[in-house]
Amino acid sequence: MITLKNVDKNFGKVEVLKNINLSLPDGNHCTLVGGSGSGKSTLLYLLGGLDKPTNGTVLIDRENISELGDESLAEFRNKKIGFIFQFHFLLPSITCLENIELPVKIANKNIDEYKELIDMLSKFLGVEHCLSKYPYQISGGEQQRINIIRALILKPKILLCDEPTGNLDSKNTDKVISLLKELATQFRSNLIVVTHDNKVASRFEHKITIEDGRLIS
Repeated sequence: MITLKNVDKNFGKVEVLKNINLSLPDGNHCTLVGGSGSGKSTLLYLLGGLDKPTNGTVLIDRENISELGDESLAEFRNKKIGFIFQFHFLLPSITCLENIELPVKIANKNIDEYKELIDMLSKFLGVEHCLSKYPYQISGGEQQRINIIRALILKPKILLCDEPTGNLDSKNTDKVISLLKELATQFRSNLIVVTHDNKVASRFEHKITIEDGRLIS
């Protein structure tokens, strides 16, 4: 599902990623760990097509996304990749439900086919009362849980999470990690979680460690 071949990423003269070679099979769940400035978020952005490598190849589901134009890449991300960041990036001018439905509408799919999944996820995460509200009317933790539902709604083949529980308390952190693992298994999705939280990392059998821009394990 995911293959990186001889990937470098430079910002000007600064080498952020150096000769990254990585292969992950379909349905793999893992954490991506490393110190601040190690390059783990940059690697995550390359995997999600939010940035392109300076050198090398990024293959996602056998497609070289490094060579896709902006429009094709945006369509690819919508269809196959879900993003969960530490900050929610919800659109403030529409309701939480409309934020969740947005990827479905962009993909030109029938929203009625997703109502049951929205209902299930919102009840599990305790945000069903937030759906008719605007993002500014709910708490930061609730906003993040709405963001998580939005990322999951199209059942992405790859789910990329950058500190997804950073704004959540311990109870909701446990619920979110359980949900991510359960649904990733159900959808046969690759799940990659960047985290500094040792408790979160301990929930995963596989771990990718990056140090000074290089994969060390």
